[in-house]
Amino acid sequence: MASFSTLNLSPSPKPTKPLPHSLLKPLISAPEIDTRTQIQTPYPKLILTGPSQLSGHVPISGSKNSALPILAATLCCSGTSRIQNVPDLFDTRTMASVLVSLGAKVEVLDNEMLVNTDGVGSVEPNADEIQKIRGGFFVIGPLVARFGEAVVALPGGCNIGARPVDLYIRGLQSLGAVVELRDGKVQAYAANGRGLVGGSFQLDYPSVGATETLMMAACMADGKTVLSNVAREPEVVDLARFLTNCGACVDGAGSNKLVIKGKSQLHGCECVVAPDRIEAGTFMLAAAITRSCISISPVIPCQMSSLIHKLSAVGCKIKKCSHDTLEVSAVSGHGGANLRSVVVKTGPYPGFPTDLQPQIMAFLTTCNGLSSVEESVFDKRMSHVSELVKLGAKIQVCASTALVYGKDNGSVLNGSSLVANDIRGGMSLVLAGLAAEGTTEISGVAHIDRGYENLDMKLRFLGSDVKKLMLLAS
Repeated sequence: MASFSTLNLSPSPKPTKPLPHSLLKPLISAPEIDTRTQIQTPYPKLILTGPSQLSGHVPISGSKNSALPILAATLCCSGTSRIQNVPDLFDTRTMASVLVSLGAKVEVLDNEMLVNTDGVGSVEPNADEIQKIRGGFFVIGPLVARFGEAVVALPGGCNIGARPVDLYIRGLQSLGAVVELRDGKVQAYAANGRGLVGGSFQLDYPSVGATETLMMAACMADGKTVLSNVAREPEVVDLARFLTNCGACVDGAGSNKLVIKGKSQLHGCECVVAPDRIEAGTFMLAAAITRSCISISPVIPCQMSSLIHKLSAVGCKIKKCSHDTLEVSAVSGHGGANLRSVVVKTGPYPGFPTDLQPQIMAFLTTCNGLSSVEESVFDKRMSHVSELVKLGAKIQVCASTALVYGKDNGSVLNGSSLVANDIRGGMSLVLAGLAAEGTTEISGVAHIDRGYENLDMKLRFLGSDVKKLMLLAS
């Protein structure tokens, strides 16, 4: 790999459109396309034949939910930041395009991104890119903090319920910003004409995205900022660590209060993105639903405690093989045939993660007894239920709680044709398809691909019969 001094990181002129995803990786050129003919975009479909028996080891990719805010935070820094272990996903590629649309230089080498923001010449990222992912909105904090203003379109992402930006807006206002919503865009600028100033703000709810955005903004505000009732998620800690290595002063990451002393300038640094705890949890549930035994690494076991507790309660065996390796066993001969029901309620960290709620629901259809799954974070995170029912699951939903009837109470999974509507809900269908008898076809796989790097390859390596087809719309 070339050293930083030999890389072409000179600032580019202010771009008028984002870098296409196909051009983000160096030395890859796209073929010329005859625009006179209609272009058909292929869409992926997964074909699973079950039931599967998994075995072996699966590597866990870097955390998407850590990588996105860290990439946004490079806008706070002068010079080059080197971000390693970045998962190659639609969302991370889109975030790179957001940065490029502002004038940043981004170079991708395998799972590493080099970001230089010295050439940023715009405070309005490409709206089309912002509206593709929720994390694109994170850039509003760094832009206002470093450049004094920002114009950012309202974000996109999965349709899993209300995720308003009012916490972001009120938080920025507490730091001396004037914030207005016009024509579907949030326009913010420093009221004093110079920059943000330290202040105090208490979040109504410990939103991860709002916590991260305000942390980035406060790192360059003049004076001290106190943020209370903030999110405690590991991804917040990862971002605080990156900012600290860039020269910021952030205390309290991992607690419910952050104390931040603003600095006038931050510098780029090297960073390794932590392993994805949601992907790790998903593969733990894959072992459980297929009554298999697999090992996973790298993981940070203490971040998995809520899931480990639930899996242990139903009868799975969890073994810590090393500081970053777990073995999960639900083999039938060792108690896997009689896994029990459990009560699950999602909540902010260290509670049970909402991003594992659909997956554990799929698993509980294969256990004995009646389980209860309550979703307390998002108000529309039950769309996967109707698809699981197509497979033969027996689930009743009342408001935010699902009653999951186990295999001794009517749930019998058989292959069917399904549609994934969001990342985690779609993944629950994959897990159910692994356990179902016969063939399961899942469309809408582009949603799943946003959160899981090389999913089909990893599942095949563990022994499952899964194929990914690229089809053209008829």
